[in-house]
Amino acid sequence: MEIRVLRYYLAVVQQGSIVKAANYLHLTQPTLSRQLQDLERELNQKLLIRGKRKVSLTPEGELFKKRAQEIIQLVDKTKNELSSSIDNIKGDIFIGSGESKTMEYIAKVIKEIRIEYPDIKFHIYSGNAEDVTEKLDKGLLDFGILIQPVDIYKYDYLKLPKKDRWGVVLRKDSALAKKPYIKLEDLKGLPLLNSRQAMRKTFAKNEFIDWFQGEFDNLNTAATFNLVYNAAIMVKAGIGYAITLDKLVDTSLDSELCFKPLYPKLESALDIVWKKNQVFSSAAKLFLNKLRENIINKK
Repeated sequence: MEIRVLRYYLAVVQQGSIVKAANYLHLTQPTLSRQLQDLERELNQKLLIRGKRKVSLTPEGELFKKRAQEIIQLVDKTKNELSSSIDNIKGDIFIGSGESKTMEYIAKVIKEIRIEYPDIKFHIYSGNAEDVTEKLDKGLLDFGILIQPVDIYKYDYLKLPKKDRWGVVLRKDSALAKKPYIKLEDLKGLPLLNSRQAMRKTFAKNEFIDWFQGEFDNLNTAATFNLVYNAAIMVKAGIGYAITLDKLVDTSLDSELCFKPLYPKLESALDIVWKKNQVFSSAAKLFLNKLRENIINKK
């Protein structure tokens, strides 16, 4: 299976037509069709359903599209890493992160690097811990920023010097909006929107769950969410109250929403992680060293 053919396949998927893809790739239609047929024979799977004007994907074709994209990303990433030298550090750094105000800290380090090394490009992927670690394990990300609770035994890591505070995002016309903070007793019986990552019980200790003093399963969970943007829309619609981290939702004077911290205070630490025995590009190594320097200077 050649990388070139994978690119051909993805071009057909993107263009939605063998004719259009052949024009895009500067190939003849018979040549492209033959390459795709050879690919299907090699895999012993039908990938494309060929219509008169467009093609669609079989279930196997959908899976192969995802794998082909991952392979091409990894190949391109490797080429970029090898193109960098000690004297002329350049290339791409891929970072995955959950939603956190701590990205301001990472952004500061990125800015410092970009001033001195403008040929280094950063690519930020947003997702929850499962999304980030999946891409990290496949080599598609160099680093992942994970919000506790999360299991980091598989990775090397640095603890970031900031913590995020938990609280409740609610409508300003709610009776709870008049309170300075939210206690457990305030949440009982209310429709809640909960973060799926925070709810995970696969860890020996989950400080988020512990805060509810054994009452978490008895709460009225109306919905769960991965990323808080959609949760904020549901809060505006009056569906419930979102338990989330501070500074992630617009709670300015013009907003319909406000944030009230939990009491007793609940905070989550953050770690930046990478695969054990990871061989870094010069650019990624520079980023990690710069990050370490910043963390040490913070102490």
